[in-house]
Amino acid sequence: MYHYDDYDRALVRERVAQFRDQVQRRIAGELTEEEFLPLRLQNGLYLQKHAYMLRVAIPYGTLAASQMRALAQIARKFDRGYGHFTTRQNIQFNWIELQQVPDILELLADVDMHAIQTSGNCVRNVTTEAFAGVAADELLDPRPLAEILRQWSTVNPEFLFLPRKFKIALCSAEEDRAAIMMHDIGLYVYRDEQGAMMLRVMVGGGLGRTPIISQQIREALPWRHLLSYVEAILRVYNRWGRRDNKYKARIKILVKALGIEAFAEEVEREWQYIKDGPAELTEDEYLRVARSFEPPHYEVLSDVDLALGSHIARDPSFARWVERNLAAHKVAGYASVTISTKPGLAAPPGDVTDTQMEALADWSERFGFGELRISHEQNVVLPDVRKRDLYALWREACDIGLGSANVGLLTDVIACPGGDYCSLANAKSIPVAQSIQQRFQDLDYLHDLGDVSLNISGCMNACGHHHIGNIGILGVDKNGSEWYQITLGGAQGKASALGKVIGPSFAADEVPEVVERIVQTFVEHRQPDERFVDTFNRIGLEPFKTRVYAPTEADA
Repeated sequence: MYHYDDYDRALVRERVAQFRDQVQRRIAGELTEEEFLPLRLQNGLYLQKHAYMLRVAIPYGTLAASQMRALAQIARKFDRGYGHFTTRQNIQFNWIELQQVPDILELLADVDMHAIQTSGNCVRNVTTEAFAGVAADELLDPRPLAEILRQWSTVNPEFLFLPRKFKIALCSAEEDRAAIMMHDIGLYVYRDEQGAMMLRVMVGGGLGRTPIISQQIREALPWRHLLSYVEAILRVYNRWGRRDNKYKARIKILVKALGIEAFAEEVEREWQYIKDGPAELTEDEYLRVARSFEPPHYEVLSDVDLALGSHIARDPSFARWVERNLAAHKVAGYASVTISTKPGLAAPPGDVTDTQMEALADWSERFGFGELRISHEQNVVLPDVRKRDLYALWREACDIGLGSANVGLLTDVIACPGGDYCSLANAKSIPVAQSIQQRFQDLDYLHDLGDVSLNISGCMNACGHHHIGNIGILGVDKNGSEWYQITLGGAQGKASALGKVIGPSFAADEVPEVVERIVQTFVEHRQPDERFVDTFNRIGLEPFKTRVYAPTEADA
């Protein structure tokens, strides 16, 4: 992973000192809340229902063991013993006191971390997939380019006050696990027939109040022009994006209003002025960053481990975990392991305790090379685990509530904190997620169902990415009461799709039954080994709608 140099550390330290002064002035009454608002937002600090929430950046979802331990320390000392991993690969602490924030930021700086630009109308955390660098289907490692983008966009004065927040994601695998079509800019990284690294550029994606799938703006962009082309897009957006209405200020609205061809022409004109300027990347600069991502010293191992096979044969619970929680690794004898943060009623989706964080850090060192990843699904990935160590890892994970064998299944629920914490939310997310998890506790049944994604958002901001869940749930307000709208057929990846609203919304206590009826419809109509989204695409919305709204005996 990338290691800070003196420039990085100086920038972060100076930012901590700057914000310490701003916090002191706010507490002393020298800054009003209105004056303080943009200052705290660009340092990742929100004022929520009960307390301040601090969002800490985890660039492209990659953490060192020492950084995970620092997060555990923050959870224990400054919060209530846990943190919440988000769909943006960041972590949030929900019970922070204002006067403590500078001390937290200083602790983060000690381990080369910060909260800069995790909020505000600026370029947010640059993301990629959790298996970058190790995925068996990867074309090349996108993290060096992600890191270059991170350095370029951090405290870049031209783009600190955009019309609205701005998100960039990269992917370089056969399967898109970074959801790049849902981002303001999405970048596919690949090699052309001559082996040169190229970029396919997508723009105008986003969820929220107006969900839109991005469109391609450029093919075969040479990697050297990464920064200048992204800069051209941002300049056009900065110039023409709306500032009179925050609900219409995202780049997706501008692209839709102009049309992709007109927008592309505008970007190309802007690019001509800067394409051969100082933003053009050099081979030396790329290699400087890429050296931080050189593979570790893997052991030479057989891809077949007899002890592993024996454990799988003897222990059905472990066999289920191996089936669902492992991803193929590009090096023989290794696997990437997803540690599920979705134990059901024991904890909300994405929440990890300080004790669990420390265990994860320990496992990353004992079973790997001291590195961890955060996935878009709010889970934690150990990217380099020897197959011979999988059983020992699973036993320890089970002992502290992290051994759930449900990755990709219905109970691997993606959910925002919702109305329990967020002042923007219309409805609670966590109780609904847990009521669904409680209804579907039979792991054998869940494994028979196969891949089904279920996403919950507490409001139209869509932090739970409900639009791209196979089953999406959106909290809405009806005359002061909490109701839930259901969408079906959403999907992420290269076949991304937005879910379709099934009909009128439901009360919270009705949602588990609604989900069960949806699942029953799937089971009745699926063909052998067919996934939920494939069945939905084949039979359409109507059979699900008919089943969900059919009267029950209690209604008669």
